[in-house]
Amino acid sequence: MKTKILLVDDEKDIVEFLQYNLIQEGFQVITAYDGKEALEKVSKKPDLIILDVLMPKMDGYETCKHIRAMEEYKNIPIIFLTAKSSELDEIHGLNIGADDFIQKPISPKKLIARVKSNLRKLESINEGQNSANEINIGPLDINRERYTVTISGKNVIFPKKEFEILAYLASNPGKVFHRDKILGDVWGTDIFVVERTVDVHIRKIREKLGEHADLIETIKGVGYRFKNIE
Repeated sequence: MKTKILLVDDEKDIVEFLQYNLIQEGFQVITAYDGKEALEKVSKKPDLIILDVLMPKMDGYETCKHIRAMEEYKNIPIIFLTAKSSELDEIHGLNIGADDFIQKPISPKKLIARVKSNLRKLESINEGQNSANEINIGPLDINRERYTVTISGKNVIFPKKEFEILAYLASNPGKVFHRDKILGDVWGTDIFVVERTVDVHIRKIREKLGEHADLIETIKGVGYRFKNIE
């Protein structure tokens, strides 16, 4: 069965150009031309979504938020396409649930490489979930299959990347991880993400951990580790 990609952009020439190149690589492509249409087409259960940011009716950021709020689609890899180039725009996109961020004008070869990288990452995560779905450490119960976190018996919602970082650190208590190691293992080595993004996500994770925020320790000049609880 062919891998299914939902391609969303309000510029029809871009859609046709990228659709052609993706089909040439063996992908099945579903197209949409604005955020609202994308929310309708996501019911076709794509394996990955390529999503433009600046669109009429509903922009890419809002569309991404809606998709991430749907239980059955919250783990679909989402790649943003955008003409915006600031670091803040990138961090905002990643914070609301995007997996990757590609600036226009788009190189088809680069886009296809990113698509394949994100699909490999998803496959790797799924394989890891099959071998260790549950992490129980201290007050935390983490279910990798359901993407749920319970803290002292209370369910707390974590966006996708925050969840993946928390599960990644908690599955290796006592081990120090460099920021670039976290970036490579959580986002993938083929994806460019600035180190500051890790710090932003860690801060948000700590906010959700509340009185247990000290479970994630900062190793100055290096990175982070999850406290080893005896």
